[in-house]
Amino acid sequence: MVQRSGDGGWDRERVQALRRWLQDSQSELAERLGTRRKTVSEWETGSSQPRRMSQRLLGMVAEESGYYSAESSAGRTGDEQSGSAEGQA
Repeated sequence: MVQRSGDGGWDRERVQALRRWLQDSQSELAERLGTRRKTVSEWETGSSQPRRMSQRLLGMVAEESGYYSAESSAGRTGDEQSGSAEGQA
C-alpha cells in the first residue's frame, strides 16, 4: 500500500527520495514548500521530521510530480535513492 500525504509517512529517506525524483536541490525543494533549506536538510538527516502541514505539502508535491506512481513501481523508494548528492551542502 502506498502511503499518501498526512499519514505520517515522510521519514528522512522518503523526503530525500522525493527531492531526488524531482531533481531539486534542498533549496529548490524548500522553495516549493515555502520553508528553509536548513529545514529540508534537517528532515533528510533525521534531526527533525516534517510537521502536519509540511507532510501535506510534501504529499501534494509528490502527487503532482508523479512520484507516487514511481514509488509504487520501485517498491517504495528503492530506485530513487541511487540519485546524485546534489544540493546537499
